[in-house]
Amino acid sequence: MKKESKNASNLSFWKLINKFRIEIPIIQRDYAQGREEHKTVRVNFLLAIKNAISNSQELNLDFIYGNVVNENNEKLSIFQPLDGQQRLTTLYLLHWYAYKKELDENKKISEILSHFTYETRISSREFCRELVVQPINFGNGNESIREIIEDSNWFFLSWKQDSTIRAMLKTIDDIHHEFKDIPNLWELLTEKNIITFYYLILEDFGLSDDLYIKMNARGRLLTPFENLKAELQSKILRQKWEEGKKVADCFSLKIDTYWTDFIWNNFQYEHSVDISHMRLISTLVMTNVALGKLAVKPEQRNEIIQRTQEDSFARNLVDYINEDAFNYICTCYELYSTIDLQILNIPFCLWRHAPKKSITHEVLIEGSNPRTATSSYTHKVIFFAQTEYLIHCGSLFDQTSFEDWIRVVRNIVSRGDIDSDGKRPDIVRSPDTFVGAINLVHELSSGCSNIYEYLSTIPVKSTFAKEQIREEIVKANIIQEYPQYKELLFKIEDNELLRGRITFALQCAGYNGDINSIDWDILQKVCNVFSDYFNSEDKLTDELRRTMLTIEVEGKYEFYHYWWSYWNVGQAVKRKLFVQFREIEYFIGSDYKEYFKKLVLLLTEKTYDEILREFIFPKDMPNWKRRLIKEETLLSGTSKYIAIPDDNSFCYLLKSRRPRDIDGGTKIE
Repeated sequence: MKKESKNASNLSFWKLINKFRIEIPIIQRDYAQGREEHKTVRVNFLLAIKNAISNSQELNLDFIYGNVVNENNEKLSIFQPLDGQQRLTTLYLLHWYAYKKELDENKKISEILSHFTYETRISSREFCRELVVQPINFGNGNESIREIIEDSNWFFLSWKQDSTIRAMLKTIDDIHHEFKDIPNLWELLTEKNIITFYYLILEDFGLSDDLYIKMNARGRLLTPFENLKAELQSKILRQKWEEGKKVADCFSLKIDTYWTDFIWNNFQYEHSVDISHMRLISTLVMTNVALGKLAVKPEQRNEIIQRTQEDSFARNLVDYINEDAFNYICTCYELYSTIDLQILNIPFCLWRHAPKKSITHEVLIEGSNPRTATSSYTHKVIFFAQTEYLIHCGSLFDQTSFEDWIRVVRNIVSRGDIDSDGKRPDIVRSPDTFVGAINLVHELSSGCSNIYEYLSTIPVKSTFAKEQIREEIVKANIIQEYPQYKELLFKIEDNELLRGRITFALQCAGYNGDINSIDWDILQKVCNVFSDYFNSEDKLTDELRRTMLTIEVEGKYEFYHYWWSYWNVGQAVKRKLFVQFREIEYFIGSDYKEYFKKLVLLLTEKTYDEILREFIFPKDMPNWKRRLIKEETLLSGTSKYIAIPDDNSFCYLLKSRRPRDIDGGTKIE
């Protein structure tokens, strides 16, 4: 079998079928455009053709491409389409209809139409052959052609089990409904060259037969991606978004070749590229909508974002793709398919948003079931930041400036409104906050090549995450003024407890709003304390709780006042001794942070054990508190909730947060 290589051509179906035998290869899916669930797509396609030939307006159906093979014993070479099977099949049925409706049986035309065949099933192949050679009685013109064919003596009942044949028969009925009153249909289709497409041979673009496997690994059902691609290609043609572009640069070629190679090589799932394509495009559409580039009201904007977030395979996704979005999609595909993805790996933690592999992988394919899962709003914001850097700095990519940029964005999106119970919901958790984060990142991206210089010189207009932005500006000022301490700041903000918020650590080192007030030696020691004592959840120990009870602020040893409730059964006020690790994050931002500041500074010189051993009990300290400090095992096995009566004479160590009776607490006197 010898392969031919020819240049791209602008052909009509009639010219193509005269030039080649058109063979739908076994690896291709069934004919799906004729299915009942795709009636809208099918009828719109037929109406576009009808309108074009009725008004003598040329209609180009975009690219149809595949490979050409030359069998030694065949007069004609064989064209095996990779993309365009659905359109070619519908065009074949339209030409068949025009021939049977308007012309007497013509052996030469029948022979040419017989050049079209399906190799997917024997029954499909035999049906195509019989359809051409058998006469058809159109009756009075109002009957169902499908029923006429099914009632013919040459039609096998078993063929009704073939999904391609069933789909062809539905399409024939729709063709009859739309074109039965069009005169000279055959002439319009075969002589006027009104309906055309670009015919391309894959080898001319350096592509191999492997692409057949990649494109058809999706299986035989028409997927959401196939639907989106067809609808988007139609929209591109109608809106003339690619008018004047070279064939090799057009979306419809690249999405099925170079860009699919990129997805296949990096993000395939179960030998499919469709899921990753859909998740990428839907993410880019959400971003475009969030940036206000789709002319909709804010409430509609939020509805679109939420709908797309919940369903990356939304059937009407194409409705949200305008020219801005289309150009953005093309730009992003081109960027990601031409870089080494390894350069996007980052060496620092993203905490609860840490991807299993990479942010790109998280957005495109990650999830227990990628078919139904979607990446979080936060992951999409970080992916947007990553993309913005590539857009602004792609040709001048610098690893350090990229990591600095992602670090700042990480700190912004990791900020949460933590409460006294240690609950820390994501700051980007709704369409509104997604819009706020995207627009903030877009504004900051102007300085992504040197984000710290930008933050230290250019005022930020966005009000989203303004507290964290203020902190990032402080860091930027420090880094610009004292670049030697940049890595120290990074180490502090990477701490599991602090998670990007280092104002408290700076205050421990004397910061009072002026960066020149910082004692850098103390800050280094503070950094070591956070690294040694507060860098993982297992660092929350009873030893820490007991030590906190030794810390005095304004003559009081009552750090636990950061939270309260009332226990009616015991007629006592409930308090907490840090039940959850993340409560400490709330604590150091509360009115009681001075307790923790004193602890941190003590830990720069001593250990928990030394602080506890050297502690001198005040004379007025109640005995229950003395016992909690001295007796190492007293808190063990408790809920870490305590209840204290008004006279402070004893406390209950509660067995749970809400004990129902007095036996739910152990009295300590």
